[in-house]
Amino acid sequence: MSYRQQCCIANAADTSCHTDGMASLVRALRRERGLTLEELGSRTGLTKSYLSKVEREHSTPSVSVAMRIAGALDVDVSRLFTNDAYESRVVVDRGADEWDDGKFHALSTEMLGKIMTPFLASPSTEFAEHKSSHEGQEFVFVHRGSIELQCGQDDEVVSYELDEGDSAYLDATRTHRIRRTSETPALVVIVAAT
Repeated sequence: MSYRQQCCIANAADTSCHTDGMASLVRALRRERGLTLEELGSRTGLTKSYLSKVEREHSTPSVSVAMRIAGALDVDVSRLFTNDAYESRVVVDRGADEWDDGKFHALSTEMLGKIMTPFLASPSTEFAEHKSSHEGQEFVFVHRGSIELQCGQDDEVVSYELDEGDSAYLDATRTHRIRRTSETPALVVIVAAT
């Protein structure tokens, strides 16, 4: 039984909480709103090239990037992780098997209008292509393994080594990113609030 099954985190339906389908949904929402990749890039601060990679499933956006894309498309970020979201007062996830490094899985995707956006992450050993920043705050908890958390602008970057059981709470308007430093896969709980 996986950690997610033991803890009953997010998704009572059979919808998996990963980025499958995100690419086509981002493309469909962008086109529905009459936006070009360049216009979406202008709204998100992301390059046309990077957004094209997301739409073609050549790049998986970080939590922060997904939040920026969702904001620019005027949808709840959970909408990018599932196509059949519905409003609920209690959401339970029965879990799924382990997943590849570098993946983020949205939790509680059926709950719309939430003030917190929880994710499970299995970071790769490399930092994401884009540094993350968004309005609000972010809580990071290392359930398994160890990670490096980098915070700050280019001239004032501070790195924190977080081991199993460690957590960090940060001002998410400052750029931040994570990568795995342990030999074995890491499992990280991230809760973003805007």
